[in-house]
Parts: sequence; C-alpha cells; structure tokens
Amino acid sequence: MRDTLYPYAIKPLLKGILGSLENGNVFGIYQSLFFKPSLEDGFKTEIFGQLLETPFGLAAGPHTQMAQNIIAGWLCGARYIELKTIQTLDEIEVSKPSIDISDEGYNCEWSQELKIKQSFQEYLKAWIIIHILRHELNYPQELGTVFNMSVGYDMKGILQDNVQWFFNKMNDCSAEKAAMIDEIREIYPDIDKIDIP
Repeated sequence: MRDTLYPYAIKPLLKGILGSLENGNVFGIYQSLFFKPSLEDGFKTEIFGQLLETPFGLAAGPHTQMAQNIIAGWLCGARYIELKTIQTLDEIEVSKPSIDISDEGYNCEWSQELKIKQSFQEYLKAWIIIHILRHELNYPQELGTVFNMSVGYDMKGILQDNVQWFFNKMNDCSAEKAAMIDEIREIYPDIDKIDIP
C-alpha cells in the first residue's frame, strides 16, 4: 500500500457523499450516528464571536489534512476543527506512520504531507461540503463550526511567501470558492440556495 496522500477533486468527492447519503451513511458512518444540532442544545457556546454548536472538535494532525476526514469528524459532532499545521517546507519526506503508538508514543511528524496549496484546497472542499450537508440534512440555524488554522514552525517560515499566500486565501478565497461551486453546480443545483461565507 502506498503511503502518499492523493486528494479527491470536489466533484467526485461530493458525488460519492451524496450517493452514499441516499443509502443512509457517509464514509460508512450511519445517519443514526450523525450529530443532529438542536436549537435547545445546552452545550452551544460562542468563540471568536461565532456560534459553536458543540465544544468538541478535531485536533490538528495527519487526519485533518484531508477533506473527507474533516467532514467525517463534523458529521460526528466536531465543530471546532483545528486544521493540520502547514509550514513553508512543504516538500519534505515524512516518516510513516508519523505518529506511532505501540508501547510508547513517538511523534516523528514535522510537516503536512500535502503541499500548502493542496492543504488549502482540502480545507475549502471540506468547508463547502459541510455547508451542503447542513443544507441536505435540514439542520437549523447557522453553521456553528469554526475552522482554526495552524501554522508553523518559526517566524522566518511564517513570513515566507507561500505561508503568507495561505493566510491571504484563508482570509478571502472568493475566487477559488466560486470556481469549486461552478464545478459541482450540475450535481448539486441547490448550491445557489446556500450561503457559504
């Protein structure tokens, strides 16, 4: 088995999700296990001036690099999602598994396994598809989800052009979002009814 990550394009990813949702599951997670937000939930809170439907989430790690893992976590109730740390050095070899726990825990991880632009694409795909799933599942109120970006590992790296590009895109990706929405409009025409900030 190869250990290289190969992201899916948004169109086949969404098509697969919608097809499996018709059969009552997404990524093998049955709809009966999906977290269903309620207007009366007592554990709702706010963070950074935004609604957070649950105080639970995903910590940054190898799993939060891929859109499908972020979406699976969201379906199960994760609403504070710490995206995998990106860094300027995005072409280094990473030992596999990057976290190994057999007797003692070792973390030999240094960087994301995707390039910065791929990471951004994965996060944008997840963001759009989560909005679609919220619409498809008829969940009430606003999204109630926060994507928290994580960057490293020193100020010199953070100030590099590719990391600054990432910051700019995480702040305003309207052109890339519009392009992804255009890609999926034919398989999900209701996309135009959804406000995706």
